[in-house]
Amino acid sequence: MTLGSQQRRDAIIVVGAGIGGLAAALELAAAGRPVHVLEAHENLGGRIRQVPSAAGGVDTGPTVLTMRHVLDRLFDLAGTALDDHLTLHRQTVLARHWWHGSGPLDLFADPGASAHAIEDFAGPRERAAFEAFHDQSARLFKAFQAPFMEDAAPSILTLGLRAMADPRLLPALLPGLTLSRALRLRFRDKRLRQLFGRYATYVGGSPFRAPALLGLIWQAEAGGVWTVEGGMTALVDALATAIRAQGGVVETRAPVARILTDSSGITGVALENGRVIAGSHVVFNGDPRALATGLLGDQTRHVARQTRTEPRSLSAHVWAFAAEPSGVELAHHNVFFAENEARDFGALHRGQLADDTTLYVCAQDRGFGRAAPLTERFEIILNAPPTEGRDPDPEREFDACLQRTFPALSRYGLKFSNQPTQAALQTPTKFAKRFPATNGSLYGQSPHGMTASLKRPRAATPVPGLWLVGGGCHPGAGVPMAALSGRHAAEAILKARTFTSPYRRTDTPGGMSTPSPLAEPVPSRSSPS
Repeated sequence: MTLGSQQRRDAIIVVGAGIGGLAAALELAAAGRPVHVLEAHENLGGRIRQVPSAAGGVDTGPTVLTMRHVLDRLFDLAGTALDDHLTLHRQTVLARHWWHGSGPLDLFADPGASAHAIEDFAGPRERAAFEAFHDQSARLFKAFQAPFMEDAAPSILTLGLRAMADPRLLPALLPGLTLSRALRLRFRDKRLRQLFGRYATYVGGSPFRAPALLGLIWQAEAGGVWTVEGGMTALVDALATAIRAQGGVVETRAPVARILTDSSGITGVALENGRVIAGSHVVFNGDPRALATGLLGDQTRHVARQTRTEPRSLSAHVWAFAAEPSGVELAHHNVFFAENEARDFGALHRGQLADDTTLYVCAQDRGFGRAAPLTERFEIILNAPPTEGRDPDPEREFDACLQRTFPALSRYGLKFSNQPTQAALQTPTKFAKRFPATNGSLYGQSPHGMTASLKRPRAATPVPGLWLVGGGCHPGAGVPMAALSGRHAAEAILKARTFTSPYRRTDTPGGMSTPSPLAEPVPSRSSPS
């Protein structure tokens, strides 16, 4: 497995094969650059993983594709098409929602159908409120897509000027206005405030602390949701296949112990087995906090310094199992809301778990235009705080999660033929072990605060030739955002006029004994992204 020569000095080394790393690698390989992807674990995909069950592999991370234009563009750059690699099914129903004593309420890909459903559910006044919310969030999404999401280095000045150009955006940008407060001003029905406040959790936040601007996340789903035949790991496989077709190397079970530099910048990486791979650029697809805390060597401690002290986003408890469901008719995405969301998020903020919590249920065999099998695959997600050094007893944690999940769903009418075992539960502690320096957080830094999004690490770093990609950096968490981060890094590298001389000396591993943040052995499961 070579690039023509394993030791090419102009190689671009991608450390970590999550969506951000794979996206960067594909664009660079398509541009003719020599690319070498190194993944510590057995499987590619980072947070996108499947675990086995009696009904087949169960996705334990993202389960659908949104903002597909991001990936369409990426595959176009490689001279191919996303549809040539994947079979996608656009969803008519975006999600199905239940509350104690009411529901279900479906939201649809067609906003007009959602408006009708909300009117039937909560009356004409709330329909009008939804239509106003939808219109404002669409304007926000359109306004900030280019100057924020698609810009590698957005500035508060640029964003401010863009907002001032459309005064209708300003109410959602008021300092100190949380998403919860903005929704309270918009909707009278508590259930609808709870529904649209849930989008703050997509980036690991609480609607009571996240800025109102995060209401625009609704538009990521409203713009289209696609299920993927074979699950989201099929997307990972498609990216890896496309990279290899462009001449890139993708290598698994290759944990990196140290990023190598000299006085000019990047010279390569040293693997845990002592092997050295020379390169002029390193694209790091891990939590930037791993660099800031020195897990890949002291020479990167000044990278992403803010990650040492900035609060972390939420984590989750994730069930992945197979069973026969009964009692309610499920869609692909289903949400069963807690009775008291303030108590739920208040407990999470204190590092605790509320007894009554919102439960997300993904019925992974639905949404494909065919009848689901008798035994279906399920992913159930409960929000949880990051570990912050906590390491609870696994047995007690398992028992607590069982009680918080299945009796609660039973009260809504949803029952399963069997309950999952402890092996089917992904916890914040397991996530922290699989991805060191995360503290178990799923989304990097907390999104709380008006300028939190601008504090995320960017692609460029103070180390020449070192670049950051993934959900822990700009523009944020989630498959399309991680892919955009990869594009930011790739485009910056391609814009550079020259590559580092292929004859620069390469540091040796020396006496570095810090374990790789990508290599610690843990159970084979992941958590949502």
